[in-house]
Amino acid sequence: MAIQKHTFDAEGNSIYAETANINYFLKTTLAPDSAGGVVNKTSNVKSFTRRRYPGDSSPSNVGATTREYLYDPGRRNGAATPGDPFILDDGVEKRSFTFTGPFVNLHSFLVGDAKMAFRCYSPSAAYDIAASEGGG
Repeated sequence: MAIQKHTFDAEGNSIYAETANINYFLKTTLAPDSAGGVVNKTSNVKSFTRRRYPGDSSPSNVGATTREYLYDPGRRNGAATPGDPFILDDGVEKRSFTFTGPFVNLHSFLVGDAKMAFRCYSPSAAYDIAASEGGG
C-alpha cells in the first residue's frame, strides 16, 4: 500500500492517505485520483533559437512543435506528503493523514460522510464528529 492523493470536493481539496485507512472512517468509498488512470497529454512548444556553444555568432532556429508527455493525476514529487497533518481517532483505530485546502472544507466533508463517531485532531484543535445520517 502507498499513500495516494484523494480529492474530496469540486474545489480540488484533497487528502493524502492510504486508501483503506481513510475509507475506514467514511461511509462512501473515496477512490485515489490515480484510479482514473495515467494518460498521455500534449503541449505546444514555441519556436526558439539554439546556440551550439557559448558565444556562437550564428545560432540555429528550432521550429514550433508539439510534445507528448505522461500525466498522472495522483503523482507527487519525493517522499514527503504535501499539506497539513490531521489525525482521526475512533477509540479503536488512530490514523494520521495530511490534507490540502482549508480545514473548514475538510471538516464539513468529514461531518457529512462519517461512518462512525470519531475525533478529528487538526493542527490547532480537536473536534468531535458524530456519525452522519445520510452519508455521501
